[in-house]
Amino acid sequence: MYLHLGQDYVVHTRDIIGIFDIETTSISKHTRAFLRHAETEGAVVTLSDELPKSFVITDFPDETVFISPISSKTLEKRCGRLDQLGSV
Repeated sequence: MYLHLGQDYVVHTRDIIGIFDIETTSISKHTRAFLRHAETEGAVVTLSDELPKSFVITDFPDETVFISPISSKTLEKRCGRLDQLGSV
């Protein structure tokens, strides 16, 4: 199944490593260092000019970090609904 991350970006759910709330996780110096490193490597895709609410790490085709204006809770709920649809 696929998950819409914002704008025209859709990823396959099997490629998602994690969905994170940007406000609560960016408190950690390790998360900030990870995001800085990903940006330096050109692995960050910002999906909107709006205030970012979450980031999604995928591993296809390479490790990519998508900065999304959609909350992590909403993205997680969408994944849960997709899982339920797939099991019917």
